[in-house]
Amino acid sequence: MLLRRLKSYQKPFLLRISNLVEQCSDIPEYAILSHRWGAEEVTLADLTNGNGKRMAGYSKLQFCGEQAKRDGLHYFWVDTCCIDKSNSTELAEAINSMFRWYQKAAKCYVYLSDVSIRKRKASDTSTECTWESAFRVSEWFTRGWALQELLAPRSVGFFSREREQLGDKRTLERQVHEITGITVSALQGSPLSQFGTTRKEDKAYSLLGIFDVYMPLIYGEGRDNALNRLREEINKPSKGERTISV
Repeated sequence: MLLRRLKSYQKPFLLRISNLVEQCSDIPEYAILSHRWGAEEVTLADLTNGNGKRMAGYSKLQFCGEQAKRDGLHYFWVDTCCIDKSNSTELAEAINSMFRWYQKAAKCYVYLSDVSIRKRKASDTSTECTWESAFRVSEWFTRGWALQELLAPRSVGFFSREREQLGDKRTLERQVHEITGITVSALQGSPLSQFGTTRKEDKAYSLLGIFDVYMPLIYGEGRDNALNRLREEINKPSKGERTISV
């Protein structure tokens, strides 16, 4: 059973999930982090060898654990260190399962490293929140993975660089819609490939969970080949008679 308590962080515990564990009925409630990768992200190997606490990305783990504790949760999940990316099988399983993992999370915390809460100058008469302009241009919204991380979890909270909560996807619904253009119609035929990813193939791979399809990851095949394979999987008879624009 690949459910582990990782001792590198005191309560709440980091949670590792796998498809095998998903079949069990005793998975505890957990929080999950959504963020844009930066310098010195902490990997599973870093936690195992004890280097994690010295890395810049460790502050994200601290934030997620502390917020989970405030929300009464004992477990949390962070993609940088809860997936063994040196294991290609585990990585493929994780990417294909990501939508479900975000969907099953009790809380999703969106950490916006480029959004800061700062005091407004006395001469500034704008009615906009001090952080809203930065929120609207945050690079987090340009990520291909942001789509499923916005849609899958039942609770999505947005947090500033200072770890202060800005709101959630309900209270910030208008802003999120204006920023992303995401509406119900997006899943009814509007193109979903407008979001960017670091690796070209992730334009397709980031949509696997949303459409509940599985296909092997072939990094190096290019965006177009990956999207063509995704279309083929989506439109197989077993997935229903539908045509999706991606």
